[in-house]
Amino acid sequence: MEDERKQSMLPYMVADWAGREPNRKTLTFVEVGPQGEFLDETRTYGELWNNGQRVAQALQKSGMQANDRFAIMAQNHPEFVDAMVGSGIANTTFVPIDPRSQGKKLKFMLEFTECRGVVIDNNALAALRELLPQLEHIEWVWVIGDEALSKDLDVARPMAEILSAPVPDPALPIAAKDPADDMQMLFTSGTTGDPKAIIGPYQRFGNIAALGPAFGLTEDDVTYSGLSLTHANAQLITLGITLKMGMHGVFSRKFTKSRLWDITREYGCTQFNLLGGMTTAIYSEPEKDNDADNPVRLVVSAGMPPAIWKKFEKRFGLRVYEFYGMAEGGVSMNPPDTGPIGSMGKPPESLVAKIFDENDNECPPGVTGELVFQNADGSCPPITYYKNSEKSDSMKKNGWFRTGDMCHKDENGWLYYDYREGDAIRHNGDFVNPGFVQKEIAEHPNVDDVFVYGVKPDSGVPGEKDVVAAVVPLGKLDPQDLFKHCRDRLEGNFVPSYLQIMDEIPKTASEKPQERFCVEAFESQPESVHTEQR
Repeated sequence: MEDERKQSMLPYMVADWAGREPNRKTLTFVEVGPQGEFLDETRTYGELWNNGQRVAQALQKSGMQANDRFAIMAQNHPEFVDAMVGSGIANTTFVPIDPRSQGKKLKFMLEFTECRGVVIDNNALAALRELLPQLEHIEWVWVIGDEALSKDLDVARPMAEILSAPVPDPALPIAAKDPADDMQMLFTSGTTGDPKAIIGPYQRFGNIAALGPAFGLTEDDVTYSGLSLTHANAQLITLGITLKMGMHGVFSRKFTKSRLWDITREYGCTQFNLLGGMTTAIYSEPEKDNDADNPVRLVVSAGMPPAIWKKFEKRFGLRVYEFYGMAEGGVSMNPPDTGPIGSMGKPPESLVAKIFDENDNECPPGVTGELVFQNADGSCPPITYYKNSEKSDSMKKNGWFRTGDMCHKDENGWLYYDYREGDAIRHNGDFVNPGFVQKEIAEHPNVDDVFVYGVKPDSGVPGEKDVVAAVVPLGKLDPQDLFKHCRDRLEGNFVPSYLQIMDEIPKTASEKPQERFCVEAFESQPESVHTEQR
């Protein structure tokens, strides 16, 4: 039983496969080159184990003790996973940080989690270099990529140097022993304030990694993700399931909607993950004759807009497996041909899900309330925010895990997502579904990306918002033509009050649009905001 528990832990997973099939290729990392070509790097289980050993040895030589923390601030490089494995062998705790982070937010995350070191790629190094004089606790920096960029930093060392060192002989024992030990600290997106650090134990990684068969995956599948490994979706679902099942997994250096299908064809990918905002962005790409000519059979989607669900499946020749999950906990699943279109599913047998009103009374079917979870045995799923016991306790109020997501059930118990608590767009008395608006705007031929959100209304009515569609043009876009496009296809209250033209929509590592930055641009750049001329 003890050995079975350890097999849920990342370093033991890798060690097991490396012992049985060291030459089995498990990971490919793809970058789109300057001429549009694909440049890739791979890892076998043997290479992951040997590099993990090298990283663990370097961590120990750097003075890192059990549970000491270091950051991984990089795009999807193979060294990212090398560092994860090495951290487990040394029993340190790694802190994934979006490589686009900078300034006060980056300083806060590194100081708050008391990181002693940073594994970083050369694209993110400039942001860290600017802060290093203020970060006295950072003792070492290992740089992935161009070694010349770090030569003048006393604390810096090329990651290539660490990975070219001899493999420890005899092998270092795996210091992490208990699945409940801290594996990592995952930051929330921080869209409404300072991000919170979720303490992620090894067993959380292992439990999600074991869901592969429940998602309908087999050892013959080839998984793909363009999401950042600093985010729970790519790391726990794609990476975890791939390593657990012995599959081949493909990761883009960063998300590319324009080359997505080319990558799946090149590497034979049969499954990939999507989050809601990505779905709309992919769907808004101009249609091509070969859209359905791809090897993908299954998309595991979190937030597939019901309005485009069937169209997405038909256009790209695949099936949608809808699911819901939070980095903190709570899961529901809607396999193809099982639940209704638009439903995010039902929880697995190990969980119970209910919809509570503000007084913790269970809501009847069709009535929106907060989605809460409890283990089937009546216990509350564990959740701990680092240095924030008040928030941790509030998420476990009365023995139920509180998601903060407003949902409803139908008469058969299928769950439906309505909105994030506090984020609903109520306009002229109606609740506006951003997904419907985004779907119609995404189908305009001159729209490359779209995100719909709400701002304080001109009417001043309490609890209401005006609707803003932030749009990235494709070619020449006439705002009035887009207003007409919306007017022809949407209910009156769903037509945006404003169109906001942007070069790009700011997003988190999980490709989630960052509303607060859109609001800031809305207020500071009025020349980019358009109203309908009627």
